[in-house]
Amino acid sequence: MKSEFPGAVPEIPVSDINKATAYYESSLGFNLDWGGAEGGIAGISKGDCRMFLTDAAFRKQYGNAAPVLIWLNLNSKEEVDELHKVWSASQARIVAQPESKPWKLHEFTVADLDGNLFRVFYDFSRRVRVEEVHGFRGETPSHPAPEEE
Repeated sequence: MKSEFPGAVPEIPVSDINKATAYYESSLGFNLDWGGAEGGIAGISKGDCRMFLTDAAFRKQYGNAAPVLIWLNLNSKEEVDELHKVWSASQARIVAQPESKPWKLHEFTVADLDGNLFRVFYDFSRRVRVEEVHGFRGETPSHPAPEEE
């Protein structure tokens, strides 16, 4: 058996597939890969991030419902801030502005039309651990040079 899993593909409950796919495309920059209202499920993607949007009829068997919370892990504080700017400019529903939290995540939150939430974050605790172990704020092969907080 492989010791690693592929990226998870979350299922996001929506009330209207057509309105949801339009929002995910125009406001969040996702691509509609397949599906739609006829089957009750649509596959969307952006880069390596894949998700399924499903309507109530499709979800009836399992009973899952909105809202859900999805965490999107980016590679730097700058990437988080840049995505916030892009999504703000495209009229995404920003719930919380970018902020470095005491739990060592730099994050912001956005909502979709059904109240599902995306917490977009960069985990800077890894950088802090490298600094503690190596006693410097330099660059290692697996950790780029840190940005200032």
